[in-house]
Amino acid sequence: MTTSAETPLEKQPQLSTLRALARLYPFAKPVLPRLVMGASSALAAALLALSIPLVLEVLVQGPISSGDQAQLIWGAVAVLVLGLLEALMVWLRRWFVLGPSTAVEYTLRISFYERLQRLPVAFHDRWQSGQLLSRMMQDISMLRRWLAFGVVLLVVNVLTIVVGAALLFRWHWALGVTFLVVCGPLWYAGYRFQSSYGDLARQSQDQTGDLATAVEESVHGIRVLKAFGRGGHALQKFTRQAETLRETEISKAHAMGWIWFWLVLLPDIAFALCLGVGIALQQFGQLSVAELVAFFAMATVLRWPMESIGFLFSFLLDARTATDRIYEVFDEENTIVDPVAPTTLRTVRGALAFEATHFRYQDAAAQERDLLDGIDLTVEPGETMALVGLTGSGKTTLTTLPARLYDVTAGRVTLDGVDVRDLTLRELRTHIGMAFEDATLFSQTVRENVLLGREDLAPGSADAEAVLREALGVAQAGFVEDLPNGVDTVIGEEGLSLSGGQRQRLALARAVAARPAVLVLDDPLSALDVETEALVEEALHRVMAATTTLVVAHRPSTVMLADRVALLEAGRISAVGTHSELLRTSEHYRYVISSLESGLRRAQGQTRTQTRTEEVDL
Repeated sequence: MTTSAETPLEKQPQLSTLRALARLYPFAKPVLPRLVMGASSALAAALLALSIPLVLEVLVQGPISSGDQAQLIWGAVAVLVLGLLEALMVWLRRWFVLGPSTAVEYTLRISFYERLQRLPVAFHDRWQSGQLLSRMMQDISMLRRWLAFGVVLLVVNVLTIVVGAALLFRWHWALGVTFLVVCGPLWYAGYRFQSSYGDLARQSQDQTGDLATAVEESVHGIRVLKAFGRGGHALQKFTRQAETLRETEISKAHAMGWIWFWLVLLPDIAFALCLGVGIALQQFGQLSVAELVAFFAMATVLRWPMESIGFLFSFLLDARTATDRIYEVFDEENTIVDPVAPTTLRTVRGALAFEATHFRYQDAAAQERDLLDGIDLTVEPGETMALVGLTGSGKTTLTTLPARLYDVTAGRVTLDGVDVRDLTLRELRTHIGMAFEDATLFSQTVRENVLLGREDLAPGSADAEAVLREALGVAQAGFVEDLPNGVDTVIGEEGLSLSGGQRQRLALARAVAARPAVLVLDDPLSALDVETEALVEEALHRVMAATTTLVVAHRPSTVMLADRVALLEAGRISAVGTHSELLRTSEHYRYVISSLESGLRRAQGQTRTQTRTEEVDL
């Protein structure tokens, strides 16, 4: 797993800031007219502000100099109207852009989540959940703020500076040249700022993702940390990460302080020099007092746009970094997709076959052998096939291939003679159901968790209720009736409020409720006590009579449940037969079974403790 998001970034060519942000155009296109109207309103507000110094020039030359109070009142009214119109344009700018920006945020967030759902399991193996969470929430929210505020004001303020700078030459070229020459170094300061702040912005957002991962892991593993007394160790690790982020944020603040220093200092120097030049010009009769007042009023109007450039430029770089981070996920190749011309199975018998199947993980070294190295195995319709083997033999990996959680790297897996890659993922995963040893439940009701794979059933219907009760009965999950609201009790995050055995039984009920043609079970009974396991196996035997079942066995009792057993050894099927046949003919099988029995005896020593824990939980 990557420790940060830097690795995916290195695989992609670096785009310019404008080209990187232009990738947001498909999301912004539907609301672009509103954004343009918002920018137009902001520009109108800026032009109205620039017109006020021109009115002041007329007032100083006319009514103020002559003492005409009537004209002075009308001049004051003109300034007031311009100010009110400017305020109105500012309000319109916000009205035009706030709705569209939230619409873009909504579309981006939905698209990002959909992308996460479609990307293969291999992608999620490599990425930290905290990195994905920070992109989903923090980065997309930043883009919303940038679209609503940053991009509009950046464009408008740059145009305001250009127009205002041109107007400065209206009164005297010497004043305009003095102001622009003194402020010219700001462009160099901006270039230096981009080179330093851009890298810091990327580090900060990546480190925020790492910090989110640390929090998530600590919360999910709180029982382990408490049990081993390692809360202090986790805190120290988190403190180091938080300190690293703090140092990066301080470096960002230093970069911002540096650009702000020049943005404030240089205009002030320009004002002072222009004042001296203006007084000299007035003394030589080349500039009137009214023109000098209007010039400084115009320069004052330009001060905020010039000072804001630093903040808006940093906002631009933050938005660019957020866009890069989001598109690192969008640009990930999805290797597990629907075929161009899919095949449809009209009737499903449930014949499952592995034909010369090879598999290796993407990050495996070239000299390493395939994890699955030429698997040939056929499971007949309605047959229960147990997979046994030592740890690392490839049992769990093999169970991920039929439903295409991973794709084979060579050979193929077939369902009723059809390569599973020729079926749409939706159809394939309707026919193949899975239950994992590490049972994952969602923060929903028991009912919603169990019926997760039955979207064909209307919620609350008699059929849905019948399927729910049957699945819970098979999984011996009667404990749900003792929960506060029965099957309508909302399970806590990932089902951590339940015991391991309870979670496994609900996960098994979910697989049974899906009523697939092929049921793949990755040792789903490992957390159950012996008595409960026997009841579940008896019920499963009835269900599996008409279902093709591939089950990873870590207990001898699970092996007894199977019609045949496949022995995996170093990524290959070394023997297939009934339990009694393999006991007679395979020395390695006898060794594996004895290992399972030893593990069972050790597990039985914990049975009473686990049973008492479940009773307390209830």
